[in-house]
Amino acid sequence: MDPNFVQGLHDLLVQATLHETAKVNAATMQLNKEYFKNEACIPALTQIIASPADQGVKQLAAVELRKRIMLNSGDLWIKVPQADRDQIKRNLPDITLAEPVKIVRHQISRVISAIASIEIPLGQWPELLPFLHQCATSAQVAHREVGVYILYTVLENIVEGFQEYMQTLFKLFTSLVQDPESADVRVTTVRALGVIAQYIDADDKADIKAFQSLLPGMIVVLGQCLDAGEEGSAREIFDVFETLLILEIPLLGKNIPELVQFFLQCGGNRNYTDELRVMALNALSWTVKYKKSKIQQANLAAAILGGLMPITTETEADDLDDEVPSRAALRIIDSLATNLPPQQVYPALHTLVQQYMSSADPSMRRGAMLALGVVIEGCSEFMTPLMAQVWPLIEAGLGDADPTVRRATCTAVACLCEWLEEECLGKHAALVPAIMAQVEDPQTQREACTALDALLEILHTVIDQYLHPLMERLVGLLDTAPNRVKAVVTGAIGSAAHASRDKFLPYFQPTMEKLKHFLVLTGEGEEVELRGITMDAVGTFADSIGKEAFRPYFPDMMKQAFAGIEMGNARLRECSFLFFGVMARVYGEEFAAYLPSVVPALLESCKQTEHGEENLILKNGEAAALFGTGESPSNAITITEASEADLNVEDLDSEKMLEVNSAIAVEKEIAADTLGTVFANTRSHFLPYVEQSVIELIDLLNHYYEGIRKAATDSLFEIIQVFYELSDPQEWQAGKEVKVPLHQNVKDLIGHILPPLFEMYESEDDKSVVSALCVGFAETLTKVGPGLAEGSLDVVSNIAIQILEQKALCQQDPDQDESEEPLEDQAEYDSVLISSAGDVVAALANVLGADFSQAFNTFRPLISKYYKKSRSLSDRSACIGCLAEIIAGMKAAITPYTEPLLELFYRALGDEEAEVASNAAFAAGLLVLHSEIDLSGQYLPLLAALRPLFAVAPDAPAAKLNACDNAAGAVSRMIVRNTAAVPLDQVLPVLIGVLPLKSDFLENRPVFRAIFHLFRVNPTVLVPYVDQLLPVFAHVLDPTTEDQIGDEVRGELINLVNALNNESPAKIQAAGLGPFVSGA
Repeated sequence: MDPNFVQGLHDLLVQATLHETAKVNAATMQLNKEYFKNEACIPALTQIIASPADQGVKQLAAVELRKRIMLNSGDLWIKVPQADRDQIKRNLPDITLAEPVKIVRHQISRVISAIASIEIPLGQWPELLPFLHQCATSAQVAHREVGVYILYTVLENIVEGFQEYMQTLFKLFTSLVQDPESADVRVTTVRALGVIAQYIDADDKADIKAFQSLLPGMIVVLGQCLDAGEEGSAREIFDVFETLLILEIPLLGKNIPELVQFFLQCGGNRNYTDELRVMALNALSWTVKYKKSKIQQANLAAAILGGLMPITTETEADDLDDEVPSRAALRIIDSLATNLPPQQVYPALHTLVQQYMSSADPSMRRGAMLALGVVIEGCSEFMTPLMAQVWPLIEAGLGDADPTVRRATCTAVACLCEWLEEECLGKHAALVPAIMAQVEDPQTQREACTALDALLEILHTVIDQYLHPLMERLVGLLDTAPNRVKAVVTGAIGSAAHASRDKFLPYFQPTMEKLKHFLVLTGEGEEVELRGITMDAVGTFADSIGKEAFRPYFPDMMKQAFAGIEMGNARLRECSFLFFGVMARVYGEEFAAYLPSVVPALLESCKQTEHGEENLILKNGEAAALFGTGESPSNAITITEASEADLNVEDLDSEKMLEVNSAIAVEKEIAADTLGTVFANTRSHFLPYVEQSVIELIDLLNHYYEGIRKAATDSLFEIIQVFYELSDPQEWQAGKEVKVPLHQNVKDLIGHILPPLFEMYESEDDKSVVSALCVGFAETLTKVGPGLAEGSLDVVSNIAIQILEQKALCQQDPDQDESEEPLEDQAEYDSVLISSAGDVVAALANVLGADFSQAFNTFRPLISKYYKKSRSLSDRSACIGCLAEIIAGMKAAITPYTEPLLELFYRALGDEEAEVASNAAFAAGLLVLHSEIDLSGQYLPLLAALRPLFAVAPDAPAAKLNACDNAAGAVSRMIVRNTAAVPLDQVLPVLIGVLPLKSDFLENRPVFRAIFHLFRVNPTVLVPYVDQLLPVFAHVLDPTTEDQIGDEVRGELINLVNALNNESPAKIQAAGLGPFVSGA
């Protein structure tokens, strides 16, 4: 070895560790040019590592040696003469053992693993494994630490080469995980087990058993790290357990109860630091998410809630970005509610909430209200019939003497308004004044305004009685409140505008005068938030008062939106994009003038990289790992122990993937969504941007943030729909064969979009994205017709089948045995996914018509199994609703399935939930109408089953009003199908007595068809009811109300009114129908 070469390399490495940028840059350039392309650098770097050089130089030499060895799959290493390679392999283990500095030892160990990754697959370096075993079993603790660390780093690279030694390794690790002298040995052993776990095959029962026998020891090691306050080691072991939780092989199944108890105990241990406790709680959160079937089967939810509730009483963090145990505990409660069946979560939580609310300790009462708030999203359907138990708790919370409890209760009210709209609307008389009282209190103002915002959003016309005093108080706060409160006040004013629509007009201009100052704020933090929310509110104003009233402000507000984009803040860009979407909806094709500025901004947002992808602010250790590549030479300086784990390129990449910048991710989500909205409203003007938009949206289907994938999916389907509408299509005809061809451009677009969407599904693990895919496809299929599914019917059908069988990737639980039936009890979010798959099946039946008959053989049992008393309301309702839509699509082809379907509908008509009975009425009516089997013998029992649905009070819940309307539609279809089989003298008084329909106006069509039918074939039976019917006719024909009957029925009804006018003109005039008489 040329000593001058070695010395020159050494000197440049010394220069590279200096804190002088110019010298570092010069050293980098010379190293890359004169040394690192020459294979001689490998033995030279080895000499430097073995020398008594400076620690920083030896460490950097080890980092660079590993990189040179791994370069281009070992090309440079192979060029080193065999004798030199053998010498390096002989020397490195001894050099590692002799090295006194831990961080340098670790870097040399990674050099050994790099060489091993090349040599061992070639059957070379047989001496390595015996050496490692010897070290790992040595009586000297330092040797054991070196041996197990090298073994760990080698396993990271080439575990496949160790498959035949698995049992030997497990035996070795059984000893090392209990090492009596070294925590390093124990921790590194757990990390090595985490690597091995990823390569255990599901069929290797012996390996699985051996690994599972080591789990208790791994838990012990983690406990030791926590007790010692070793945050770094604890984090490494938590990483191992989180890896084990997401593996597809069931390594943890039997230990889940033990793990849950351990994580819960650690999370609740106030002797640990907050950082350690949050780690434990995050691990518990992963357990809930990825092992939900085991938690469900063991019924652990109540015990978990019991352990979490005391943590919710702890101090909250002022900064939303700060992680504290109380926040982590609430996040797990939310996760329990969204991942487990509500009957396992809500009753237990409600009991705890009641206990905590009766405590004299305000922190317990606050925790109770916060827990109640986070559980609502996942349990809203289950809670609906139990709200009589909830309102007293809310009332007590809003009246509590402690402001922290009142603040928490306001947060719970906001959640209730979002997820239980109808129930909250029914309590407006109590909620509005109670929340306004909290708005008056500076201690609760901010949270109260958030609750008010959510409440006003759902008030609709009810807001009229509150609007003036509300606006007076809220506008006043815009002058006096601090910025953080002004932001939520502005949001509440936006919601007031949304609810009041054009009645907001008198308040519009004065409010704009107050708000315009917020739109020019340029500060950070609270000013950014206030400016953004103001832009959102202004968009809502425009949507509420209409384009003409807003027009004087339109150009200036667009300027402000563009200015927001230029300020370099993701939140302001997001708000500008939302504003563009609203303006496109309000102004339609008029908005096209702004497309040359708006669309490039949206596309640029979609293309930008996030912190965590490429725009990394490099830590020193990462810079050292990149050193010599020319990527970041100026930062190739001081390496610290903390960065050691980041020195693998693989580690760097995984860190990047996990490091989501949420602000930019949300901005991109909104940008992706807005592209579809803008195209839908600007129509043909957007055509020049379609191709680039599709390219960017397809690229986003691979994004690691599910919100972006969902938004891209929604927009891609919207683009197909609008593109189809612009092609001037003829109406499609049902059938497997495409009888009305699509325009070639539309076919090409579909050909570009559908394959990536289907490809995304194959690897999609998020239920909400799959649900969006299903709903989007179903809606687009209904619009575009059979041409959309041409060539992909089997793919779409298989997606629906997988979901209905609960076998889609996003429904998988690795601990669920394939031979086991999926659990019937599901989280409410799971039911949403099942319902969306039903939408796909119904859409297929709609566009295929009679050609769907064969497929229905497969789908009928898959759908019907969701109607059981043990199933949730959502499942039962979706099942019957889906079957109804299928009948509507198949029409007479449903005939062979009449008997089993009718039997199911009879059961569903007796369901205790009005929503299910409503769907059953709709389905039964369609079956009678379309089946070619004579069902006249079923008329009397069917009428008897429908009769209870007609008994509703005027103020009944919407579901019961809907059921009544659907029962009226069913009876009407029976009349049209076989009038003679209906006892009209008993049926007509009941049917006409519920007119006009109150909720489901689509059922007006069969109702009026029955009336027209009877006037044609047997007019005398309706004569006694004419006086009752005329006001009904006037109601549905009223031009000042929303259309309830459609053009076809309207035309026929006006003809009927004219015919009746010939016989009783006075009655027609008295009913207010005169304007509809010909010649009037």
